[in-house]
Amino acid sequence: MAPNLMTKTAAAPKGNTLRVKHEEEAKPEVKARKKGFSLFKWLDKYTNVDFLFQEGVPTKYLPHVLFLTGITLFYIGNTHYAEKTIRKIAKIKVETEDLRADYTTLKSDYMGASKQSEVARNVAPLGLVESSSPPYQVEVAADEY
Repeated sequence: MAPNLMTKTAAAPKGNTLRVKHEEEAKPEVKARKKGFSLFKWLDKYTNVDFLFQEGVPTKYLPHVLFLTGITLFYIGNTHYAEKTIRKIAKIKVETEDLRADYTTLKSDYMGASKQSEVARNVAPLGLVESSSPPYQVEVAADEY
């Protein structure tokens, strides 16, 4: 078998030795900051929540946080759904008003066209005339039928 060239040979174990800081590795100088208003300084000063994370992330609050997150997402979704429904209602309302106006117009046209005088005028080119005698009832004897 070919030797694996990627592995290192075992070195002598390291012992516990004292680390010495060298003068050359001194910390770089920090620039002096301007004094004035800073939004993040103000937020850090008045909303300091570092005490919550001193022992790590508080997992005992995780169910409550997830529950509140779920409620918030449901609330946002419900708001979007309600706004979409309101827009649909407004659109259908306008459509209904247009259809009602069309219905009224067609109904008045039909009422005008179904008058006796209008019907007589429309059928005159066909050679049909309006009867001047009243209608009569034809009586048939009971034994003929």
